[in-house]
Amino acid sequence: MSTLTAATEASAAAPARPVHRVTGRRVLASEWVKLWSLRSTWITLGLGTLFLVAFGLIASARYRSGLGTGRMEPDFARSTALSLSLFGTNFAQLALGVLGVLVMAGEYSTGAIRSTLAAVPRRLPVLWSKAAVFGLVVLVVATAGTFAAFLLGGRVVSGTPAAMGPTHPGVVRSLLGAGLYLGLVGVIGIALGALLRSVAGGISVLVATLMLIPGLVSLLPGTWHDRVAPYLPSNAGQSMFALTHDTATLSPTAGLLVFLGWTALALAGAAYRMARGDA
Repeated sequence: MSTLTAATEASAAAPARPVHRVTGRRVLASEWVKLWSLRSTWITLGLGTLFLVAFGLIASARYRSGLGTGRMEPDFARSTALSLSLFGTNFAQLALGVLGVLVMAGEYSTGAIRSTLAAVPRRLPVLWSKAAVFGLVVLVVATAGTFAAFLLGGRVVSGTPAAMGPTHPGVVRSLLGAGLYLGLVGVIGIALGALLRSVAGGISVLVATLMLIPGLVSLLPGTWHDRVAPYLPSNAGQSMFALTHDTATLSPTAGLLVFLGWTALALAGAAYRMARGDA
């Protein structure tokens, strides 16, 4: 028996290697594993939850200690248990949005994105899976944090004019809206990471969008400000979980639709960059 014949027979006897197709479920599972394998995920999600609960408790405690002293600002004196408990949302959005940028742009900075796109050549399923997995995780964590902050802060201000229970009209809707807002901020972070492919650049744009631009718009003349300000991402997002509204703010539904539009715009830019650009 020749060597060639023996090799042929051995090859025929060996079991065929299974062929694994790239499916949406497998890409999702891959992104789920990668997300939780990062130490920064655990740390930053913990910080985001800590910001929500801790700042809510601090605001509630400050309200109670200042009650009746006559030294509270009028706006702060009109606070409710809900607004006090959600005081940490502005801080949590930065932590969770920055984590989204790190999750996506970090692969570009380390070069790991080449392996990812080699396994998923169509590219866009990677973006959709990252956004879906991270957005869902942030949604669950943030919603749990908002409810915890409200329940704990509600005990602090119990018996005061700010006291409010979960059965009060609009409270549950506001808490769920705050969790959804933070989840969408996380998705925007993913989109900015894919669009800019730079951790520093993505974080800079995120901070400017959520924090700096609203401040600059406030310098516009009154008429222009009233027309532009409600449609900024941060202001539209805050309308999603505000308990009361006036003519200068959007309704919760309108705020949700506007913020979804900003999220879709960021994802569209990221999708275009991923589909057209090199890894």
